[in-house]
Amino acid sequence: MLARNAESLYWIGRYVERADDTARILDVAVHQLLEDATVDPDRTSRVLLRVLGIEPADGQELDVWSVTNLVAFSQEHGGSIIDSIAKARENARGAREVTSSEMWECLNATYNGLAAAETAARALGPHEFFRYIKGRAAMFAGLSDSTLSRDDGYRFLLLGRSIERVDMTVRLLLSRAGDRTSSPAWVTVLRSAGAHDSYLRTHRGALDANLVAEFILLDRLFPRSVFHSLRVAEKCLRELDQRPNSRFAARHEAQRLLGRGRSELEFLPPGILLEDLQTRLLLLQMTCREVSEAISMQYFHAAPWVAWTDLRSSHDRRAEEV
Repeated sequence: MLARNAESLYWIGRYVERADDTARILDVAVHQLLEDATVDPDRTSRVLLRVLGIEPADGQELDVWSVTNLVAFSQEHGGSIIDSIAKARENARGAREVTSSEMWECLNATYNGLAAAETAARALGPHEFFRYIKGRAAMFAGLSDSTLSRDDGYRFLLLGRSIERVDMTVRLLLSRAGDRTSSPAWVTVLRSAGAHDSYLRTHRGALDANLVAEFILLDRLFPRSVFHSLRVAEKCLRELDQRPNSRFAARHEAQRLLGRGRSELEFLPPGILLEDLQTRLLLLQMTCREVSEAISMQYFHAAPWVAWTDLRSSHDRRAEEV
């Protein structure tokens, strides 16, 4: 597969997942701001923006609509939902030969429907826009799974989706890392991750911060957990590795980093997950960044960068020296 097509599929997976996860996180936060009069809108909004890596303007007072405009509708920074959808569509347009027609039509229709979805959200409330994004992202994931052959193109798409899911889930948990174990904010974490119903069925309705953190980080069956996403990413990289099998073959850097991150979670002693949780999450976030850089170097920029050289003839240069 051409490196440019592989890179496009990888970033399509990341951008669609980013838009989906941002919509999920923002949807729950906005509901909390609208329903709970005891919540400080400015403080809650700033926590949300910090999770998403967005810096608000100095002195700006934040509320439901200002944070929605910034995170969902803004085109001034690269982290908004609209910007993520636009970038996913742009990558898909440049890789039409390796995506299915249904995938392209889904992304194109989603992009063209953003303006109408934003208008409906301003008239009926932000939830309309978030529901639109979550529904279209789910449709795109379903079409990808049902119309793409399980070849390298599908692996790059799934790899990007999995790494972005780990990064966004870690960001979500970082927003609650310092909360009390009895804080109701842990329910917000479950709802933002789409894990509330699965968690209740797994733990019979018992709400405990340790169980919540374990479920989102370590659960092997829940598809949005950090551990599950790391294993999927590892499997994709293992299948992309075209070297002949060897008993002593060294792993590529991206595989090594993912394996280390997964092992550190898998072999944690029971009951200590919340101890120094913030440090553990920051290390996972750094791992995601390093893995992405390693993947880019290994698959997308394998050839050295071309540098411009002096095109004048050696005769001209010698004449100048004289």
